[in-house]
Amino acid sequence: MMRNEHLTTTAQPPLSPPAIAALHKGNKIAGIKIVRQELNIGLTEAKDAVERYLASQPSLQSALAAQQSEVKRRVLLWLAAIIGLAIVTYRWFLS
Repeated sequence: MMRNEHLTTTAQPPLSPPAIAALHKGNKIAGIKIVRQELNIGLTEAKDAVERYLASQPSLQSALAAQQSEVKRRVLLWLAAIIGLAIVTYRWFLS
């Protein structure tokens, strides 16, 4: 005897062009904000909607990941420069 499980799924509308454009620019947070405002839903629901869209778009997902790693690299370079400058300034004031 096969039992049918009752699945509750709510169909989400596709993301709007402004949300998709934000994702193509590499701005996932802006995409989530746009989805929240347009659909009047909570943060978790908007994030899930964006994640589902990204999961259906592998090329966009890989481009977004590459862009995020580049941003992390730049932040680390700035952090290293600031620390180096702080060390040089500290030693200059000690002498």
